[in-house]
Amino acid sequence: MNIKKVMAIAKQKGVKTANLNKTEIIKAIQRSEGNFDCYGSAASGFCDQAGCLWREDCLSRK
Repeated sequence: MNIKKVMAIAKQKGVKTANLNKTEIIKAIQRSEGNFDCYGSAASGFCDQAGCLWREDCLSRK
């Protein structure tokens, strides 16, 4: 997901994005939703959060 889309989602949820990179913004969104801020932490390539909006992007990170 590109940064513009991520920032639009953050804005909808009232998450401030100033001086944050994409990963930090996504983690802030996850926290605002009451979820674990786990984006980018599936080092083994395994994620049990099948319904996560960020899952595909997260697992494709190298």
